[in-house]
This record gives sequence, structure tokens and C-alpha cells, in this order.
Amino acid sequence: MALPVAFFALFFAWPVAAIVTRGLRTDGTWQLGRIADVVSRPDIRHVLWFTTWQALASTALTLLLALPAAYVFARLDFPGRHVLRAVVTVPFVLPTVVAGSAFLALVGRGGLLDELWGVRLDTTVWAILLAHVFFNYAVVVRTVGGLWAQLDPRQEEAARMLGASPLTAWRRVTLPALGPAVAAAALMVFLFTFTSFGVVQILGGPTFSTIEVEIYRQTSETFDLGTAAVLTLVQFAAVGAILAVHAWTVRRRETALRLVDASVTARRPRGAGQWALLAAVLATVALLLVLPLGVLVRRSLDAPGFGYYRALTDADGGTFLVAPVHAVWTSLQYAVAATAIAVVIGGLAAAALARRDAGRLVRGFDALLMLPLGVSAVTVGFGFLIALDEPPLNLRQSWFLVPLAQALVGAPFVVRTMLPVLRAVDVRLREAAAVLGASPWRVWREVDLPLVRRALLVAAGFAFAVSLGEFGATVFIARPDNPTLPVAVARLLSRPGDLNYGQAMALSTILMVVCAVALLVLERLRTDRTGEF
Repeated sequence: MALPVAFFALFFAWPVAAIVTRGLRTDGTWQLGRIADVVSRPDIRHVLWFTTWQALASTALTLLLALPAAYVFARLDFPGRHVLRAVVTVPFVLPTVVAGSAFLALVGRGGLLDELWGVRLDTTVWAILLAHVFFNYAVVVRTVGGLWAQLDPRQEEAARMLGASPLTAWRRVTLPALGPAVAAAALMVFLFTFTSFGVVQILGGPTFSTIEVEIYRQTSETFDLGTAAVLTLVQFAAVGAILAVHAWTVRRRETALRLVDASVTARRPRGAGQWALLAAVLATVALLLVLPLGVLVRRSLDAPGFGYYRALTDADGGTFLVAPVHAVWTSLQYAVAATAIAVVIGGLAAAALARRDAGRLVRGFDALLMLPLGVSAVTVGFGFLIALDEPPLNLRQSWFLVPLAQALVGAPFVVRTMLPVLRAVDVRLREAAAVLGASPWRVWREVDLPLVRRALLVAAGFAFAVSLGEFGATVFIARPDNPTLPVAVARLLSRPGDLNYGQAMALSTILMVVCAVALLVLERLRTDRTGEF
């Protein structure tokens, strides 16, 4: 636990505390009375209410649409399965400003729905909810599906032989085993929607505002750091309470499971029911995920002769110090470094939290690990600039600051992906190996690692994807001569002109392709059958 605790203390707790202190302390005096003044304002209370209920509705809708897909990817084997799994993950790494604009092209004025049926959703909350499903669909599919694929199907088959109906066997056997993974996925979706920024900023307009959007407005538009600090504390307290309840409930439900090689659990669809479910999932993916991505690709090709793509190779002396295409290589370098950090930090934390004899202090750290996903990225970004610009940790001019910020967001995904599988490993396997003379390192290498290898690769894929698309904190610390893809896209979108907009769409398309290729490589590695469980 030493390294994870030090990492989160230095690169999360310290920067957040620095920015909150700057907002609530004036001339050496704490202005604590401002907390009650801000929270009691009617406009702020409306923001708090909308933030909460839209996050709950978005989480429920995402689970409703994505859980069937988790089953399909875990249990059914069909042509193009691995390619489609990578496609499902691509929306999750898109910068919110880009994906929000693409979704607006579907449901807004002059969009696809408007052209075909005269229906517009951009002025309703449905646009926000559907866009949140678009972003978080992969979270449920990969988190729940990763464990589902490793559950021994013979346990459910045994219940069927004893007279249980298919629904009863699934409800009594499979669902309790999936409980921790479903709860982890629901938690991540809720945190992302609770702190939603880009989607609400684009689709909500002046009508809808989340805490994250309000923090941004108070910080960048009215320069009211005091109100922004209060909202950060409110968001921090709400997320902390949710994580505490989650840690307590999930801990009580976790049990040892029989895990098998995921490659032997997927079978060809059998019966009309499974074929119908597969068709429904494919239709949902096509309409909800592929169609918005297709809009981005089409817009990037509006200029004849790939004009927008050719323009990316020209150095721009205004917004960029280098050619925009340079952001591709920069993002890949940052993402690899951030993934390595996140896997080490998250893997160590998950291994410590998975121990049955872990004390209360260690178990409490489980909830704290998720706080970076529930705290405003605006706050974290400003905190990095304030807290890490002087000795002994002067990193403001270092390129390494960006991977650290990205790893801060990626590490919780590593923990949440690996922890259910680590806790599901039968402790008697470790005890038997220890009795036979194996050292703790050898027990981990020969007992735990083969069982969690798949979860580790899934976690690495999540961390890499999150690092590629991280925008909220990176936009404040990325250097002008080394912009990441999301930062480059946002800067191009902020400038007027068709050429800038087209280049932004071209960079977005490149980001999708890079992510898809990386995820396809991961799928090939993850499904390699050379390792036996």
C-alpha cells in the first residue's frame, strides 16, 4: 500500500487541497461561512438536484442497455466479436467536446432525426441521457463481461438439472456472482455522469448544468474561486459518501468463485432466444455507438482530396507550435507512460485490498481510490498548476506531469477491474501453494497471476483508453509544443472557420482509429490460449 498511498497523496490530495485552500482562505482567514451561503442559493440547489437525478437515470439506462451486451460478448461466439468489442470501447476515449458535437449532429437542429422524422432532442434531457449511455456503454460491457466470461457455466447448468428454470438459475447462481462487478460498473458510470462536463456543456445549453459545469463557469467565466471551491467540497463529500456505501455493501457480498479460462465459455448462439438477443445488441451498438462515430468520419471527409487530413501536417504559428499531426505521437507516448504507472499503482492497491485479512484502514482506502473519478477535473488541473510548481516537487515544466494526471484517472479503473477477480480467487489455492513451500512471490506468480491475467490486460486497455481521451485535467498542463489529441481537437474547435473544424474532425477520426487498433491488439493478446488457467 505504500506506493499507492504516496501516489494519491502527492498527485491528488495535495493539488485538490491547494485549490480549495486558495478559494476559501482570504488574507490568512478561512471563510467557512461561505459554504452555507453558496449551498443555500436556489440556483446552486437546482444544479445539485439535476446533477444527482440525471446521474441516477443515466446509470440505470446504461445498465439496462449494456448488461445484455456484456452477456453476448462473454458467452456468445460470433464472427467479428473481437472487432466489435474494440468498436464498443472507442466512444469511451473520445474527447467529450468532440463526441458531444457528433451526438448533437444526430439529435439537434438539422441532425439525422430532424431530417428523417422532424424530431429534435437537443433541448431535452433525453439527449444528455443517451449521450451518457454512448460514453459509458463500454464500462459495463468490459467490467461485467470480463468476470462473466470467467464464471464456470457448469454451476448454472447444475441448477438447471436440479429443476430450476433458466431465469431462476441465472437469478440464484450467476447474478450473485456478478454482483460485485455490476456494482463496480454502476459505480464508475455514476461517477462519470455525476461529474459530467462536456456532454452537458454542449447538449444542455443554458437550461441544464451539473456541478462540474458550474465549477467551470465559476472558475473561467466569473472568476469566483470561492464558489468553485465550495462546489468542489460538495462534490467531494457526495462522492465520498457514495464510495463508502459501495465499499461496505460490496464487501459483504463478495465470495470465492470458480473461475475458468474465458476462451472455453463462449459458444455459438443456440436457439431463437440467443439469436434474437444477439440481433438486438448488434442493432443497439449500430444505432447508439457506430452512427455517431460515422458522423465524425463523414465530416472529416467533407473537403475534397482528404484536404483536412493534409492540413494537419502544416505547422500553425497561432494555436500550435508544431503541426497538429504531432499530437498523435505525443498522445501515444503519454498514454503508454500513464498506462504503466496506472497498472503498477492500481495493481499493487488491488493486491493489498484483495487480502481477506486486510485491516479497516486498508479497506477504507478502497473507496478513496475512486475519488479522482468523482472530483472535478477542472479542480485537479488547476491544483496541479498551483501545487506542483515549486520545490521539492517542481514538475510544472516537465512532460511527465501529463502522464501523472492521466494515470490518476486510469488507476481506479485498474483497481475496479482487477479487484473482483482477485477477491474471487479461492484462498485455499494460495494456502496449498504456501504449504508446499512456495514463497509469497511464487504464489502470486503461479496461482494469482494466471487467474487475473485476463483482468490485468483488460485493466491495461482501460487505462490506455482513458489516457488517450483524458481532457479535463490535461488541457491545463499540456505544453503548447506537445499537445495531446483531445487538447488539439478542443483548440481547433475553439477557433472559427471550416478548416479548423474539419481538422478537428480529422484528428478525432485519427484518435478513433488509433484507439481501435490498440484495442484490437489487446483483444488478440487477451484471447491468446497459450496460457492455461
